Amino acid sequence: MRERAQKVKLAAVNIKMISDNQLLRNLDKLHTTKLGRIRIEHNLSLTNRDVIAFCKEKILNPEAIMNRKGKNWYVKIDHIIVTINANSFTVITAHTEGQHFKSGHA
Repeated sequence: MRERAQKVKLAAVNIKMISDNQLLRNLDKLHTTKLGRIRIEHNLSLTNRDVIAFCKEKILNPEAIMNRKGKNWYVKIDHIIVTINANSFTVITAHTEGQHFKSGHA
């Protein structure tokens, strides 16, 4: 009985979190560009995967840490950081933590 009460309480917390989080409320609007898809596939070594489905799976993980900084959302999970434009819900990039950019930019 106590375990069931804890599950109900956790479900209520999850519903509240979703209703308070603009990113989660608009997850159906998540998309990327052709170049974004190529960049994400390259950065995460994804092959034969739907990039948006992969990002949604990461965002919905209860362990994901979501922060909005300025115009972007940053979702950190499993040593991956997904960057999403907060206005358009465009996935800009996703990369592993500490990944260095070959172009010389920080």
